[in-house]
Amino acid sequence: MSTQFFSKLSQNYIELLEDDEYYDITIEVGDDLNAKIFRAHMNILCYRSPYLRRILTVNKKNNDNSLTFIKIPNISSDVFKIILRYIYGGILSLNGQETSEIFKILLAADELLLQELINYLQKYLIENKSEWMEQHFELIYQTSFQFDSLIELQQFCTDLMVKSPVKIFKSLDFTSISEKALVQFIKKDDLQMKEIEIWEHLLKWGLAQNPTLNPDPTTWSDEDSKTMENTLQHCLPLIRFFSLSSKEFLQKVRPYKKLLKREIYENLLNSHLDPESEPTDNILLPRNIRFDGIIDSKITDLSIVSIISRWINKVDVNSNFSHLRELYLPYKFQLLIRGSRDGFTPKRFHQLCDGKPYTVTFMKVKGTEEILGGYNPLKWESSGGLVNTKDSFIFSFKNKNAQCAIISNIVNEDRALYYCKINGPDFCDFSIWARNESIDYDNFRYRKSNYEKRVKDIDGDFIIEDYEVFQITKR
Repeated sequence: MSTQFFSKLSQNYIELLEDDEYYDITIEVGDDLNAKIFRAHMNILCYRSPYLRRILTVNKKNNDNSLTFIKIPNISSDVFKIILRYIYGGILSLNGQETSEIFKILLAADELLLQELINYLQKYLIENKSEWMEQHFELIYQTSFQFDSLIELQQFCTDLMVKSPVKIFKSLDFTSISEKALVQFIKKDDLQMKEIEIWEHLLKWGLAQNPTLNPDPTTWSDEDSKTMENTLQHCLPLIRFFSLSSKEFLQKVRPYKKLLKREIYENLLNSHLDPESEPTDNILLPRNIRFDGIIDSKITDLSIVSIISRWINKVDVNSNFSHLRELYLPYKFQLLIRGSRDGFTPKRFHQLCDGKPYTVTFMKVKGTEEILGGYNPLKWESSGGLVNTKDSFIFSFKNKNAQCAIISNIVNEDRALYYCKINGPDFCDFSIWARNESIDYDNFRYRKSNYEKRVKDIDGDFIIEDYEVFQITKR
């Protein structure tokens, strides 16, 4: 068993630092006007800082083991004093330090290759001084991307740009950012910005890197196009071109078609001219844009809501590319009932949902990721039996991947819905009911009969984990 006495050891080394008798090196720190001399010990500096080891090794050889003298002009004397206490005693005191000074300490630690201190100060700034860094974003951004070791600050900047891109662009000359930073920025799935705006900013950035190019792409020679393509080569594959509308493609992408690989451009063109053609593999899905207040669901997400909304409004309903377009969210989904919150009895369903038109039901199948549901344009009622409508449809998703959606329109309009006091939301092809209105549902059954497509692999009973009914209203 060994016992460690670091506190006393640290104290002794701080005393050694403050002692003027045994030093063997002097260090001039700061610029010529504000330079200050520090006395130190070569062995300690060499083992604590790889940078100082390299500098001191060269000086030792050149000076025949005599008292060594070095200069460090890029670090202020106040900052270096703090750094020395860390080097000697493992002590870092930030009390009373302005955040700007703490940032300077971090940069000094980077110059001296003090990785432990670099890691600590990055975390400290992010956890305790994020507001200051947002206020001085351009300084933090421009500085952090000059140093490979400041990865956490780089990530902080990238994340902030993703969450508040418009806010950041107002405080930052976007065209001045590095290619490395630009790639990190636009590859984010959760970048909160319309794809067409990302594309326009990318073009603006590319033109800024080639100031002799005419902004009008119709004037470009083949050589001009190749120059721009080479400038953007690492960014172009990260743009979600298939997310753009036909109008955006026609007006904003087609003029720059020479920048895209021929195969990619042809596939993109086909997606707009022939929506029933099959998408190629490895197409990037739309970004995860946050839309607050659209839906509060434990079952579904915005990508599924977008697909359902397209079917309600008959927008791109036959397109094999609809899941690749940007989210279509014209409606707000108001929760009427959630089984796990409000109960699973037919009586509770009718109390909360009867008399309300334009509803969408989602049911989570127990033990799977499968989601079943349907759209009812009419009002739910406690009686009435079979109900006629030409606008209802049912659907299923194997999981939350909108690409695997099955949407099935009503074919037998006289048997679109079924109203009964012991039934929940009943679309005839799939039904849920109980033996009486006051007990939990005990029957869940699917049988393809009245709707166009099969939404479950086989007919038969199933069990739900939860269900939700929403009323839709225009935003």
